[in-house]
Amino acid sequence: MNSIEVKVESRIIDLSFSPDALRVVLADGRELSAPLEWFPRLRDANDEQRRNWRLIGKGIGIHWEDVDEDISVRSLLAVE
Repeated sequence: MNSIEVKVESRIIDLSFSPDALRVVLADGRELSAPLEWFPRLRDANDEQRRNWRLIGKGIGIHWEDVDEDISVRSLLAVE
């Protein structure tokens, strides 16, 4: 039997917003979406503040200076 090795890399490479959600693209091709209700600072931020983000820790998280918000990939992948 042959097997295929799939590399899973949980690092963010891009992000965007819909009117009610944060969407991130991971290096391994996965796309995640989370409701803005989970992140009140981002929900209440204007478009310019939302666009002012930077990756932290080589893509393990995102930081928004204008609204003092940090979100990690781990928190987006957490299942409760």
